[in-house]
Amino acid sequence: MTNKVQPFHLAIPVLDLETNRSFYRDTLGCTEGRSSDHWVDFNFFGHQLVIHVQEPAPTSTHKGNIVDGKDVPIPHFGVVLEWDVFQDFSEKLKGKNIEFVIEPYIRFKGKTGEQATMFFKDPSGNALEFKAFKNIDQLFAK
Repeated sequence: MTNKVQPFHLAIPVLDLETNRSFYRDTLGCTEGRSSDHWVDFNFFGHQLVIHVQEPAPTSTHKGNIVDGKDVPIPHFGVVLEWDVFQDFSEKLKGKNIEFVIEPYIRFKGKTGEQATMFFKDPSGNALEFKAFKNIDQLFAK
């Protein structure tokens, strides 16, 4: 496997294009790329995220998995940030009154894999997780 990390591409459904466009652009600070009246590309922390307008899907009764006593939403996606960037970004989100599913906190403090994490949802209910490792070399450590 290569050591060079390539950007991922992820396309997600949204209920309202303009509300979600504003969320990803103005709230999260993602740069907008190409778009049409049905989809918008974003530079999502160096990755390509595309929001597509779709009709609401039937709701699932499964809400998530319990991790550290917290209900982690499944599915979810996000980005691993640098430690200081995570701290600044989480404060910025708090200032924008983001409603967190799981407030920013530290997991495995002082142990292998120590990480900061937070979860919240976009206006269409897509769950996002942002995290940062105290030591990025422990990203896949057991």
